Amino acid sequence: MNRTVEQAATAEPLNPVVPVPSAQTGPGTRGGWAEGWSEALHAEWTKLRTLPGTFWLVAAIAALTFAVGAAASGTATCPTADCGQDPAKIALTGVDLGQAVVAILAVLMVSGEYSTGMIHITFAAMPRRTLVLAAKAASLTGLTLVAGAIAVCGSVLTATSIMPGRGFTTAHGYPPSTFTDATMLRAASGSVLYLALIGLLSLGVATLVRDSAAGVGITLGLLYLSPIVAGVVTDPTWHNRIERYSPMNAGTAIEATRDLASMPIGPWEGLGVLAVWTAVALLTGGIALHMRDA
Repeated sequence: MNRTVEQAATAEPLNPVVPVPSAQTGPGTRGGWAEGWSEALHAEWTKLRTLPGTFWLVAAIAALTFAVGAAASGTATCPTADCGQDPAKIALTGVDLGQAVVAILAVLMVSGEYSTGMIHITFAAMPRRTLVLAAKAASLTGLTLVAGAIAVCGSVLTATSIMPGRGFTTAHGYPPSTFTDATMLRAASGSVLYLALIGLLSLGVATLVRDSAAGVGITLGLLYLSPIVAGVVTDPTWHNRIERYSPMNAGTAIEATRDLASMPIGPWEGLGVLAVWTAVALLTGGIALHMRDA
């Protein structure tokens, strides 16, 4: 009988318990994509805020954008009625310079890891490379939106207080403008989005080329060469195409508040063109990041 008891005790159960895969390991759950995203975002934000020069570059984005816009507002004049100037575009002139600093910050965010070899540690800790790129994009966008919002708000507030004394008055066809005006609100918020898109465009280019000089050079070339080319092109058709489809010319259309019908492209349509450029850059950079060795 004792032998029978021992055999029963050691026999396999009729219905063995089959381990069920934890739900936390699937994509989109806390243990899968969600946790991976949280870890990647925390890591990329930590690297960005501790990157040498990040503080100064962010400060430069805000300071240069504001300073140039304030200087432009303080020197612009409107001596006669309908003098053909757009106060919003004047106030937001600093965006044209601030975007260069945004591009530099975005490029250094990627190229710095490649130059130091830190990228190998990043991919060892987080093998999902597209997740790493998405976390970099989110961290950069958040920082750019904050700096851009501070600079743009300061520029617009300064312009609305200075420009009436420079001839931009109701008598000259320029009623007082504030953030409650739909067109001014669109120009200001759109300019902040413009800076964020420039950052993402630069991030995509940097991910593709992986070199600081090449990344900055290509991005700034895309931005600043098109206005120069448009200025020397005499053919009306090609001039219009450059104005409509180049990233900077199209994107800065969001700043316009007057004579919209005469513009080559509408404000939101222009920002959409820049968004397409940005999407192509990020997609191309992401494919290259996924396919080649670190």
